[in-house]
Amino acid sequence: MAVKAGALVLMLTIACALAAPPARAQDKPVNIVVLGDSLAAGFGLAGEASFPSRLSAALKAKGVAANITNAGVSGDTASGGLDRLDWSVPEGTEAVILELGANDMLRGLEPEITRRALDQIITRLKARNITILLCGMRAAPNMGAAYTKAYDAVFPELASTHQVVFYPFFLEGVAADNTLNQRDGLHPNAAGVDVIVRRILPEVEELIARVRASRS
Repeated sequence: MAVKAGALVLMLTIACALAAPPARAQDKPVNIVVLGDSLAAGFGLAGEASFPSRLSAALKAKGVAANITNAGVSGDTASGGLDRLDWSVPEGTEAVILELGANDMLRGLEPEITRRALDQIITRLKARNITILLCGMRAAPNMGAAYTKAYDAVFPELASTHQVVFYPFFLEGVAADNTLNQRDGLHPNAAGVDVIVRRILPEVEELIARVRASRS
């Protein structure tokens, strides 16, 4: 009797497996790399409080399937990100959240240097059919009017030229708010990261939608 029951269970399992529709390509988790600096790496925070980790949790809570890799390097410039692009964004990556350029500004690098590096990163990622979300940055008030005008223009112009998903200011709602930043006033605390995630989530969902549309 036990043997017959076991056989029946096996037959039912096989029948269910055969009847189940195959997983659609659009429904598979999207492989995302966050290519950035300390704001992505989670400087001064526990690993689970970093931007990639909190973003992953937010997407999961909404039922959005995504595998997010943290490729943030503290202190990195746009040129540094370009230098490590190939090994930081491995094969199988479908989307990149590009968060670089803040350190260029803090070091007073010419905005054209930042522009060229970001442009090359985007161009090379697009050549690999990787979908991109570009995160903008704004110059600090003490950088002067001329520098601020040139630097702030880099990100929206690149987004327009390359037609990528664009989030104008990565630190929107967080910058200059002492309650949302660590003591250095530059890096968000855990609460600040949650604000960033909440604000950028619509653009991340658009990024994922573009990847899924490209799969069909």
